[in-house]
Formats: sequence, C-alpha cells, structure tokens
Amino acid sequence: QLQLVESGGGLVQPGGSLRLSCAASGRTFDYYAIAWFRQAPGKEREGVSCISRYDGNTYYADSVKGRFTVSRDNAKNMAYLQMNNLKPEDTAVYFCAAEIIYGSGWSLIPADFRSWGQGTQVTVSS
Repeated sequence: QLQLVESGGGLVQPGGSLRLSCAASGRTFDYYAIAWFRQAPGKEREGVSCISRYDGNTYYADSVKGRFTVSRDNAKNMAYLQMNNLKPEDTAVYFCAAEIIYGSGWSLIPADFRSWGQGTQVTVSS
C-alpha cells in the first residue's frame, strides 16, 4: 500500500479554480490507479476521477466532466486534480486513493481502494 497526502484545498468563489495535489510514498507508484473521491456532509463518498495504472487513461464522474482534469507524474510520485469552473455543489472533503486495479485498471468505487489520504477541504462559496 501507499502512503498518500493531499494538499491544495481551500475557499474559492464560484467559477474559480483549485489544483489539488496527492503526494505518494512508495517505490511502485506507477503500478497503482489513482482516484479522487469527495464527501460532502451527510452524503456518501463519491468517485470524482481516476487515472489508470496501465496507460494513463482518465475517467470522470458526469458531474465534473469538462471541468476537472486528473493527471499524474510517476517520476515525482504525484497526482493532481485540476478543478475549474467550481460550483457550490463541489464543496466537500476531497480524498486521493490508490490501488492496483486489475482488469480495467481503473475504478470509481471507494471499496476498491485500500490506500487513502487524510483529505483536504474544498469550499466553493461567495
């Protein structure tokens, strides 16, 4: 398993942007699919985006398509979530997660992931 630490959250006005970072420790970072999840108060944790372990293909929840971009830098053991045109409904604690996903190489199901960061708060408000 990897140790993960998120950063980059904060308060932003609607329409603004934030870039979240996920720093991973471990020598086999490129073996892992990296996913971003979020959890708002009183709601279940939901998958936002995933970048696969095989080919770097990316996957997004419908609610963030066209606004969020996931990326990774395997040489630096880093993953990123660029969030543009933020909306109040994007307010949540955001988590990065890592897992060696066989088959498709990606997932947006929280139960599929064993390595999690501590989360970073994103608040979108005027």
